[in-house]
Amino acid sequence: MGAESERVARFGRLEDGLRQAGEWYRWGPYVSERQWGTVREDYSADGNAWDHLPHDHARSRAYRWGEDGLAGFCDIEQRLCLSLALWNGRDPILKERAFGLTGPQGNHGEDVKEYWWYLDAVPSHAWNRWRYHYPQGAFPYQDLIDTNARRSRYEPEYELLDTGAFDGDRYWITEVHYAKAGPDDLLMSIQVTNAGPEAETVHVLPTAWFRNTWSWGDDEPRPALRASGDRSVAIDHPIVGAMELIAAAGPGGAGPQLLFCENETNLAGLYGAEPVTPYPKDGINDHVVHGAATVNPVGAGTKCAFWYQVTVPPGQTAELRLRLRPAAGGSGTSAAKATAALGKDFDQVMAQRRAEADEFYAELTPAGASADEALVLRQACAGMLWSKQLFYYDVSRWLDGDPGQPPPPEVRKSGRNARWRNFDGFDIISMPDKWEYPWFAAWDLAFHCVTLAHLDPAFAKYQLIMVCREWFQHPNGALPAYEWDFGDVNPPVHAWAALQVFAIDGGRDTEFLSRVFGKLLVNFTWWVNMEDAGGSNVFEGGFLGLDNIGPIDRSHLPGGYLLEQSDATGWMGAYALAMAAIAGALSWSGSAARRQAQDLVLKFLEHFAGIRKALDEQGLWDDADGLFYDRLITPSGYAVPVKVRSMVGIIPVLAAGVIDGDMLQNAMSMNKLFTRFLQHEGVGDVQKLAQTPQLRGEGSAQRLLLSVARPDQLERLFAKLFDESEFLSPHGLRALSAYHRDHPYQFDAEGYSSSIDYEPAESTTSMFGGNSNWRGPIWFPVNYLVIDSLDRYHRFYGDDLEVEYPAGSGQRLTLDRIAADLQDRLISLFTMDGNGRRPIFGGTEKMQTDPAWKDNLIFSEYFHGDNGAAIGAFHQTGWTGLIADVILRRHGAVPALGDVLRDLLERRSRDH
Repeated sequence: MGAESERVARFGRLEDGLRQAGEWYRWGPYVSERQWGTVREDYSADGNAWDHLPHDHARSRAYRWGEDGLAGFCDIEQRLCLSLALWNGRDPILKERAFGLTGPQGNHGEDVKEYWWYLDAVPSHAWNRWRYHYPQGAFPYQDLIDTNARRSRYEPEYELLDTGAFDGDRYWITEVHYAKAGPDDLLMSIQVTNAGPEAETVHVLPTAWFRNTWSWGDDEPRPALRASGDRSVAIDHPIVGAMELIAAAGPGGAGPQLLFCENETNLAGLYGAEPVTPYPKDGINDHVVHGAATVNPVGAGTKCAFWYQVTVPPGQTAELRLRLRPAAGGSGTSAAKATAALGKDFDQVMAQRRAEADEFYAELTPAGASADEALVLRQACAGMLWSKQLFYYDVSRWLDGDPGQPPPPEVRKSGRNARWRNFDGFDIISMPDKWEYPWFAAWDLAFHCVTLAHLDPAFAKYQLIMVCREWFQHPNGALPAYEWDFGDVNPPVHAWAALQVFAIDGGRDTEFLSRVFGKLLVNFTWWVNMEDAGGSNVFEGGFLGLDNIGPIDRSHLPGGYLLEQSDATGWMGAYALAMAAIAGALSWSGSAARRQAQDLVLKFLEHFAGIRKALDEQGLWDDADGLFYDRLITPSGYAVPVKVRSMVGIIPVLAAGVIDGDMLQNAMSMNKLFTRFLQHEGVGDVQKLAQTPQLRGEGSAQRLLLSVARPDQLERLFAKLFDESEFLSPHGLRALSAYHRDHPYQFDAEGYSSSIDYEPAESTTSMFGGNSNWRGPIWFPVNYLVIDSLDRYHRFYGDDLEVEYPAGSGQRLTLDRIAADLQDRLISLFTMDGNGRRPIFGGTEKMQTDPAWKDNLIFSEYFHGDNGAAIGAFHQTGWTGLIADVILRRHGAVPALGDVLRDLLERRSRDH
């Protein structure tokens, strides 16, 4: 076991709270690339977060709930932050944070307009590597805003590369490497490479500051930063403690200039009000860019920067070094000691931590993976680890406002999240990314944990338990969906994710399963009580994360209408099976609650049987088309099927499980309890079950299929799913069938009408903001779940079932081979083809061919349904970081859940 693996094993314990977390996790990349424009910072009357704190205000306003910065690191409570600022000498502002368009500004919704990548990281954050490309000419802020505003939804987005900002290679390749010499000893190396043809000067300003905790009426003491030498800053904080930040001289021996201001809002500059300090948050910006007297001449404050001015010849690299560590005591670190700490010892720590990271990923990477797959795996993992951020949001405090601050508008108390006063989040959470989501989303998080379980299983478990804690979960049992509306409904995938994490971790931690199971029992009951209006086992739920995949806004139906959803019902079938599996695992664990767990197995099997029966009887299956459809109930009681060929109609396929071998015998030993389940299935006893297509094999090879979609429906569904003219694309499964390219669907129900057609790239509808586009692109979570379900079906059918794949090809394959091909298609999005091109880069030639770009991967929100180009949110590793798990499974490095559960039962049988 390598040093990093030992560090994870030792300090990656599942803990209940931030302060008890492992000491190696005390510092990490917990700072967002963007905090502006978020819900938490929105105190407006109309709830328009985009406009309340825009990018133009971000440099001047102290944030209430979090911080942002380029390549930011901070302590686990984000008291002290460290990040990078740059200036090319031509921009109107320092480059301190990521810039992009807000939802209303973009012709396809919100989008970042920067190029940066998370190239490497390990779970303890003892090694992290970040890369950014910064134009040497003036950054085209207004051009990006104006040109995108002129473009319609039928035109592509106007990107930074389109502006000519990188023409002639006139840009800075900037890399930041972090390494830890110890839990609280952080080394920062900043390397700037001049990619252009001429010598250029860049201003580099590594910046440290305290999150403002003292301005919100809590009588918190104000911490302090003060110069303690030409190249050192003394840090005094009541919680972080006494530390020092030391910096090396720049190239040629020139030292940086130390600049200080306060992390306070520039009231005079923004509002014409009386200033609280002459040196506000943007004081360093105004001093560097405009020469203003806005930095404290006595060298003290709550924000500081080391101002380097570095001239670099073409093709050359300059390095700058800093070190943050506990204070040595006395009057500060001498120049000689600082030089030593930033010299040979610095080199050794950097080299050692990078070597440990190499060893960690060598252990993780399957032997059969190609070098290109290993690159994809490592960068996907890096993106997941860099996207861990502090999430701070006390909803009651946000609704009521802070003492001594202007009170929020009264309408706020009945507006967004007003019914979630119990929510009080202050934790490190895995985000979909550090730009597009500076906030968490519950079902995103479930998928993140599958990949994170390979890297740091304790952290993955912590995440799943955290979202079920009483300060997250609503008292009525609902799980918070996402910050824009906690009360919205996400697909119930947490039980499935808990099982996957349990299995990836070796199937030993039944205490974790038991802990999450108890809270999910409450959530399952909430679903049954709140999202099944007719009590018919056909569920509603609204948009369920699929945004504008259909012709109607499923979360905002006209009055009197009800939408019975095949996807919600399929999700609930899958939820019931996952909960039954957890209950089964707990019953085999030998715990005192074994009998209770057996009863709960039956409870969830009976729920599952009711859902399966309802799908048959409530008219959601269309036998002519071979798909499940939603059904809209009009105010007059008329039922209208919504005949859109989309993933909505495929979700019921996901609700499948197989009981085999000793597990089946164990289930049958439940006698009357199991017979009650069979009666729900229309089978009087176990013997009659053998006459149905649900039971196969004999003796220990016997296996029982539990699936919402019946065997005869499965082949019909697969025929659509694996048809290249419908769902199957060269790089995965489309969210909407390409059938609608030539056959747009028109929906009309008692005057409520709309339409939908196939759009392989960006959506042309404004529903859900436009860039929430499931109208054709390839979307990872459902692709992943389909592959997962194919593995379960193959566990039942084995080599006895072959399906034409692709449909119409005449080639018949077993389901495991089809699953493997789908995995290969997803992997091919990122890997180079025979021409050395990566589909994710589409037609962007610089990314396809330039050595400085072509191996820096994009983990986008979704991918073009026909050619695989990365589209949607540019940074969305949380969704597509699943590719790491896909690569591991494709090479046989991950045991199947069914095998892990079977082994658990066998272990119990041996022990008893």
